[in-house]
Amino acid sequence: MIELQNVTKKFYHVTAVNDVTFTIPQSEVVGVLGPNGAGKTTLFKLIAGLLKPDNGRIAPLSYRPWPNIGYKPDRLLFPNHLQVSQYLQMVAGLSNIPNHLQEKAVFDSLVQVDMVNIANRRLRDCSKGMRQRVGLAQALIGDPPLLLLDEPSNGLDPAGQADINQLIQKLHTAGKTILISSHQLPDITQVCTELIILNHGRIHYQNSMSNALALRSHITIHTDRELYPMQEMLLALHEDVEIENSSLLLRGEAMGLRRQILTMLLSAEYDIVHVEEQKVTLAEVYAEAIQ
Repeated sequence: MIELQNVTKKFYHVTAVNDVTFTIPQSEVVGVLGPNGAGKTTLFKLIAGLLKPDNGRIAPLSYRPWPNIGYKPDRLLFPNHLQVSQYLQMVAGLSNIPNHLQEKAVFDSLVQVDMVNIANRRLRDCSKGMRQRVGLAQALIGDPPLLLLDEPSNGLDPAGQADINQLIQKLHTAGKTILISSHQLPDITQVCTELIILNHGRIHYQNSMSNALALRSHITIHTDRELYPMQEMLLALHEDVEIENSSLLLRGEAMGLRRQILTMLLSAEYDIVHVEEQKVTLAEVYAEAIQ
C-alpha cells in the first residue's frame, strides 16, 4: 500500500522523524504509539504530503497524495459558523472533486460516519463526539483507500470512544487501510491489527498486534510428577514449548496447543495440579519498548 524508506525530517536542530522505514500493509489498521514529541504527528503529515522529508522516500502515494489519502488531524479547527454539510463541501472542493460530484461525496462521507441527520447543524452546535465524526467524514471525502487518523477519540467519554472504535472497525471491514495515533491503549488494542511504537523519532518496536501480545504471554501447566517420560513428544509439538521438572511452559503460538497438551497429559495419567495463564497487556509492551 505505502512504503517509507529511511525517512528523516528535521526542524532546525530537532530531528522529529529519524531514519524511519516501514511498510503499511493494505487493508490493515496500524496503531502508531509513542510519548508526546515522539514524532507521530510529523510522521502523519509526511505521509499525507503536508511535509516533505529531508531524506528518504515515501512511495507510491507521495506523488499524488490527495486523491489517495484521507487525513484527520489531532487538532480540529472548524469554521464554526458553517453547517456540517457546508464545511464538508468546502473540503470536497479543496480535494479537487468536480462540482457536480461534491454533493454526493459529502452525503457518502456522512453516511459512513452515521451523521446524515445533522448535516444542516452548525459546527458551533456540535458536541465533541459529533466534531470527531465530522473529522472522520472530512478524511473520507472522495473515498480514499488510506486514512490517517491522529487521535480520533481525543477528549471523548467512554461511550464516545466506543462509538469511534465501532466506526473504525466498520471502515476496516470495508477494506480501508488505516493508521491511528492514540494515547488510548485499550482503543489501539481493540481496533488495530499492526503496531508501531515511536520514540525520539525512531521506530522502537514493530509487530502485528496479535504477536506483540502473544509473544510475551504464556501458560504454565503444573502436573503431579516429572514430565521426563513425555519430554520428547511434548517438545516436538512446537518450538515454544518448554519443560521444567513437572511443569510445562507454553509461549506465543504454542498457547493454542493447551487443550491438545492437556488431553495428552491426562491420557498418560498425569494429574493436572494447576493451569496458570499470564496475559501481557499493550501497556506493558509499550513501557518496555520506550525504555
